[in-house]
Amino acid sequence: MSDMPLKYKRVLLKISGEALMGSGDFGLDPQIVDRLAAEIASVRELGAEVCLVIGGGNIFRGVSVAAQGMERTTADYMGMLATVMNALAMQSALEKSGIPTRVQSAIPMQTVCEPYIRRRAVRHMEKGRIVIFAAGTGNPFFTTDTAAALRASEMDCDAMLKGTKVDGVYTADPVKDPSAERYERLSYQDVLTRDLKVMDASAITLSRDKGIPILVFSIFAEGAFADVLRGEGRYTVVDGGES
Repeated sequence: MSDMPLKYKRVLLKISGEALMGSGDFGLDPQIVDRLAAEIASVRELGAEVCLVIGGGNIFRGVSVAAQGMERTTADYMGMLATVMNALAMQSALEKSGIPTRVQSAIPMQTVCEPYIRRRAVRHMEKGRIVIFAAGTGNPFFTTDTAAALRASEMDCDAMLKGTKVDGVYTADPVKDPSAERYERLSYQDVLTRDLKVMDASAITLSRDKGIPILVFSIFAEGAFADVLRGEGRYTVVDGGES
């Protein structure tokens, strides 16, 4: 393990719900959840303050269902509930490893988790607890990407990390196109004008306005989370500089 100091001390990690499926087509793979929890725990041990936003696409995708005829607002609320389920699963895995974790939901449901209260979330992080923000922004028509950018801004995070299946942003899907080239660095404007599928436009715009860099890396590469926080390893950084 590198002795390099952390470049980013307080961060938000955004993980898609699909990342929790493993090789399955639906639901949760307990081994994947446990492995991701171990990556998060290792970063916490380095002294980082970590919060998370997890999507719900492994359980329910509101946009897809709305396209099939369901009323969009209802479909989006169902998607928010799916993110709560994923957050509780990750909380269980982290606490099984001895990591104190709190789930805060933008939709109040006190029986299973805390309501989202910014000052309380900040205090949890200062005490070394992992905070998982669930239920998106609490409003329909906004993605969990936007929720991640919003919470990263509210928590005054040094960076927002997007954990994906590949080690950065490419000119095309590297799985489908072996000739795709990886970007080392992009500006927020590059992402918007080139319509690169990093995060949705509202998340990019909010991050730009707050000056929060977005670091895209492979969440499945062992030790990559810690490497990125030190400014090492393979990742693409999206910030205010020129590409």
